[in-house]
Amino acid sequence: MLQRPLYPSDYIQVLQFTVVPLNPPPPHPSSKIANEPTRDRPLLSVHGSATFSPTRDRASFTVRSRAIASIGFPLVSSLMGTDSQNWHLDLSYDQWEALPVSGQRPGARYKHAATVFEEKLYITGGSRNGRYLSDFQVFDLKSLTWSTIKLNMETNDLKSKDAIPLEGFPATSGHSMIKWQTRLLLLAGLSKNTADRVTVWFIDLESHNCGVVETFGNVPVARSGQSVTLFGSKLIMFGGEDWNRRLLNDVNVLDLETMTWSAVETTQTPPTPRFDHVATLHAERYLFVFGGCSHSVFFNDLHVLDLETMEWSQPQVQGDLVTPRAGHAGVAVKGNWFIVGGGDNKSGALETLVINLSKLVVSVVTSVKGRDPLASEGISISSASLGGENFLVTFGGYNGKYYNEVFVMRVKPRDSLHPKILQSPAAAAAAASVTAAYALAKAESLDFPEKEDSNPKVIQVDNSQQDHSVEINSIKEEKKALELSLIEVTNEISALKTKIEETNGNYNELSKELHSVQGQLVAERSRCAKLEAQIGELQKMLESLPSLEEKVQALRAEKSAFERDMELAATVQSQRSGGIWKWVAG
Repeated sequence: MLQRPLYPSDYIQVLQFTVVPLNPPPPHPSSKIANEPTRDRPLLSVHGSATFSPTRDRASFTVRSRAIASIGFPLVSSLMGTDSQNWHLDLSYDQWEALPVSGQRPGARYKHAATVFEEKLYITGGSRNGRYLSDFQVFDLKSLTWSTIKLNMETNDLKSKDAIPLEGFPATSGHSMIKWQTRLLLLAGLSKNTADRVTVWFIDLESHNCGVVETFGNVPVARSGQSVTLFGSKLIMFGGEDWNRRLLNDVNVLDLETMTWSAVETTQTPPTPRFDHVATLHAERYLFVFGGCSHSVFFNDLHVLDLETMEWSQPQVQGDLVTPRAGHAGVAVKGNWFIVGGGDNKSGALETLVINLSKLVVSVVTSVKGRDPLASEGISISSASLGGENFLVTFGGYNGKYYNEVFVMRVKPRDSLHPKILQSPAAAAAAASVTAAYALAKAESLDFPEKEDSNPKVIQVDNSQQDHSVEINSIKEEKKALELSLIEVTNEISALKTKIEETNGNYNELSKELHSVQGQLVAERSRCAKLEAQIGELQKMLESLPSLEEKVQALRAEKSAFERDMELAATVQSQRSGGIWKWVAG
């Protein structure tokens, strides 16, 4: 029997069976969703019997004396048919479905790393309740089975003096994982034993060995919340947050052939420093960066880095409105960038977006309701190919609760367009100028020979028309150049606005810190004043010590004199007393 929470897209179709309902067991006392009505959805049609509408109450049914389902729980297995390996064929397009799984589920988590290779979803690390995780899990997308892989530590690749000690695979959160050949490469992230520079780990998928990869060159500072994108045989790392909470917007490249790091100098206006954003590669040339946040501002902007010219630009995007978000996840499928989850510290992002990277158009694929596992921060998304079709796979996340569910979406086939050349403003303006100059030069070099018996007036008219054509072309080119310049200015204004917002946010944070420091300073001044008063009183007491000592000496002298007088008086009295007795006796 499958017992899983009910999701909007779940439905059960049982054909040609006699269904006998049994008494439902009572809901678990700790369940927060027990007895809640379900969202609008199709009724459950059972052939040869009644028609049932699902509720979240668990009502078991038997089919020919064998229990097969629980009403109120997803029954994806009923959609699989006779071949359980082809369960994905009956899924609806562009809708999230929760998968029933077998095996030991991984612990719920967020800010983990995930990727799909050969129809298997690999999960590593993450965080839960402030504790970093170090397990390595694999989910078979054919059998829908979880299993844990025990890794063997290798030390052959550990040569860097700055590398962390190999006591075991590190418990890490906020890292990135990229598949390269037969290995998974893990970069950056938070862990207890963290070097000052980015550490690269490897996991061999064939031998299940793992270890630290020695890297060379200008190794970037350690960080988390960065984006890492595979570009040919190179990894491009952008942004993140270092251990001092300093936000970054630098670009670093790791050559996987030589394992050498290099810092890249870019031109034009880069994105503001940020972390927990997403990035992807398009047309083997453009690096797209979307969203993320600073310490006070959440972003919904889109930036493009031309990897040939290393120029940043911020293109205009059309389509649906996109809310600012951070902690989301993204994956590109044939020129379409799917983005899910994230939030702004107030609520989770409910929409699953798709950005057509050729047209630069944003669309909402589907939406969920609040507190849904898909509206979580720190969620992961990967793409998988099953039976020649593309599927999206998500895992984990946090939105007030940690999750370990697996959701899949069958991607609807979309038009594959030719990549759009996204020139930077400077390159576009230069191209327009060159085109206009070439058109004028070519027009001036044209030669129109006259026929012997032709009419000169006709020739003059033709030349005049040609001149007007050249002038029109020149004006058109100038207009294009002006339009490009206008776009450039608009982009610069937009970038300046973003910088102003960032500056205002930083100013507000600094103002709050200043007020806090001023309050602490006032308290310290008051305490110092009290200490100074106490010190003054002590100094006065110390100054009066000599006079006190003189008084003590005088009292001691008086005491000594008094004692001498007493002794003398006693002696005299004794002598007098002895004389009287002698007189009486005599």
